[in-house]
Amino acid sequence: MLGIEGYEPQWCHSGKTLAAVHRPRFSRIVGRTLEGAWLMWDLERRQWFADGPVILGFGDVNVEVTHRKFDECGITWGQVDMSMPLDWPGLTLDWRADAHQALLGARGRRLREVNVIERIMPSHWRPRVLHAVEFLFEGSRLAIYNALDENGITDETEVDLPVGFWCRVPIA
Repeated sequence: MLGIEGYEPQWCHSGKTLAAVHRPRFSRIVGRTLEGAWLMWDLERRQWFADGPVILGFGDVNVEVTHRKFDECGITWGQVDMSMPLDWPGLTLDWRADAHQALLGARGRRLREVNVIERIMPSHWRPRVLHAVEFLFEGSRLAIYNALDENGITDETEVDLPVGFWCRVPIA
């Protein structure tokens, strides 16, 4: 999937489900230091290819986060072998370390907490929409969010959604 051999995320659109599925693994990396972060990089356009997973490295554990569609998120653990070539038709892609300013701000910091951010919607059929996975480090915040069928990354100190229209679902 996504041109990555062996990469098979299971997609969730509920913050509670995503938190429940991944809570045991996230609990094991709380307290660890972010040692590296990687993005898929479009070599010809010289820019981040935001459809691919954002990979966060905590020593011997890599966490891969990807968003798609309006509200789906897939988290995998060590499925991506970054030494293998990426196969996306029409694009020349590779992995690039620390290719986003927000990733640089979190590198070398100890992970304190992980949350899912959900948007509160006015519709009865879908009262909450999975928006982001939030990593709180000592002295910084990193959120990998749904940027409408691709990933977005921010290190803003607080969620940029209007007050009263989002909530945190604790993972670890």
